[in-house]
Amino acid sequence: MRHSLPLTPQFYVTAPQSCPYIDGRRERKLFTALQGSGAAELNDKLSKQGFRRSQNVLYRPSCADCTACLSARIRIADFKASRSQRRTMARNAHLRREVTSPWATEEQYTLFRRYLTARHADGGMADMDIFEFAAMIEETPIRTRVIEYWDDRPKACGGQPALRAVCLTDVLDDGLSMVYSFYDPDCPQDSLGTQIILDHIDIAHDGKLPYVYLGYWVPGSPKMGYKAHFSALEIFKNREWQAIGDALDHADETHPLSVEPIAEQVAQIDLPGAAFG
Repeated sequence: MRHSLPLTPQFYVTAPQSCPYIDGRRERKLFTALQGSGAAELNDKLSKQGFRRSQNVLYRPSCADCTACLSARIRIADFKASRSQRRTMARNAHLRREVTSPWATEEQYTLFRRYLTARHADGGMADMDIFEFAAMIEETPIRTRVIEYWDDRPKACGGQPALRAVCLTDVLDDGLSMVYSFYDPDCPQDSLGTQIILDHIDIAHDGKLPYVYLGYWVPGSPKMGYKAHFSALEIFKNREWQAIGDALDHADETHPLSVEPIAEQVAQIDLPGAAFG
């Protein structure tokens, strides 16, 4: 009988490139492949340690002189919507939620292009074509769903349902991870980005899942500041989850000596005990 040694994930670091969150900074990422029969377990384990999924890759920031990016999640049991968030839910009560398998559609891509043009025209995804978009949606080795929000009001849509928002969502063993979301840029008054998060909180609550993972919160970045507006927010800092407290207390740490060497970072990652490959 042929035997083989268990394979452990191999970690790599990307080349430095311009930071999308803080002007004048350079970013790099620590990443590993997400594949094989242990993919779901690895994704669950590393998501609890600040990693995020992009297609078949798990990554987290590992910059040479900055530790500003902090993974954020909402603790469902203690979340209480603010007055403005309750108004957002009331404004969007007409939206119909549809949960589907991870399959890209032309309606999604059309909305995605409109969203990028209006909100992120100079971002790294601005040139993404329909094939790359389909790969972003469909290439997942774990339990993933596409959650769509439709507007069926005849007056608003000329008699046809209109796709207003989309979120690519992973189902973890302890919550929902919002991988990527986009929405109608012509409806700023509806606060659709906030509505998507609020609805995910409802979905997690109904599914008895304790957390909704929001991705990275970056102190001082206008693009990420909205995440601090949600109550019961936790951040992954100093290798542990902790309540965010006062957002102003988390200044970006940019001293080179505040960053551990890559080898030490990898050695401290808690991996599942099962074999991979």
